Amino acid sequence: ATFAFLAATLLNTSGMGVVDVLGWQVYAFFQGAALTGWWVLAHECGHGGFTKSYLVNDCVGLVLHSVLLVPYFAWQYSHAKHHAKTNHLMDGETHNPNTKSEMQEAGYVTLFEAIGEEGFAGFQLFTHLVVGWPAYLATNATGARRLYNTEPLDGHTCDHFRPSSKLFPPNWRRRIQIGTTAWLACAAGIAAATYKFGFVPVACFYWGPYMWVNFWLVLYTWLQHTSPDVPHFGDDEWTWVRGALCTIDRPYAELFGFFDWMHHHIGSTHVCHHLFSNLPCYHAVEATKHLKAFLKPKQLYNYDHDPVVTAMWKAALTCQYVKQIG
Repeated sequence: ATFAFLAATLLNTSGMGVVDVLGWQVYAFFQGAALTGWWVLAHECGHGGFTKSYLVNDCVGLVLHSVLLVPYFAWQYSHAKHHAKTNHLMDGETHNPNTKSEMQEAGYVTLFEAIGEEGFAGFQLFTHLVVGWPAYLATNATGARRLYNTEPLDGHTCDHFRPSSKLFPPNWRRRIQIGTTAWLACAAGIAAATYKFGFVPVACFYWGPYMWVNFWLVLYTWLQHTSPDVPHFGDDEWTWVRGALCTIDRPYAELFGFFDWMHHHIGSTHVCHHLFSNLPCYHAVEATKHLKAFLKPKQLYNYDHDPVVTAMWKAALTCQYVKQIG
């Protein structure tokens, strides 16, 4: 609210000059960071770690995620699958890497040859951090290669909005319907605000921060499980513990730790989160100290000191496919 108040007080949405344009970019960046904190709280609700009441968790999570145009219950289901099958090449959710043959079939090898290694890394950053989240919600892009019942996808579009989507088992349809209805209500509210106030003011106050929220949530999911040193597994090799331990903690120390604090330490305590997913985030820092002391001597604790920009570039440049699934 502070960032929005300052922006409304100091910046113009019509007849904008250079200062206004730059000011709205700064506002979008910091408001997006703040709203990502809301997103993380809804994420805690989805895990049952916000309060002891499932009803309160789901009510708070539904409101916070819907305002950020996330279909809460659909996300809750697929995110639980991400935790249940972390770094599983067949059933893992989100940032499930392509095989080399899939890269060739999709035309990515041709694109790589045309624009070069660094150009393709830039393309990777764009597809992940700009269009990745809407593509995941609409088509389950980078999601599992099998349905919840281990049947093949067979060309099904596994979106996160339709209760009949093959992504969900039948007993989840009522919840998916509730989440999508709340999503539609918020989308209608944004459309009504656009009709009343115009596109530019709504874009300045809402869509700019919204894009930064998408950036952060995809960045966390991507970087916490992607590194040249962190494997993904096929059916024969994967176990739940092995998958959960293929999680990476990162410092997110930029701006004196502002982002890590604002985002409830979701990136710097992610190993603990994957081992104890319903642990409240306000205990995660303390729990990580003890977990690190236990895992590190056994060489089971993954930590990367790289700054965010360096880590992003390394992942985009070096983590593009797996040779095969097996």
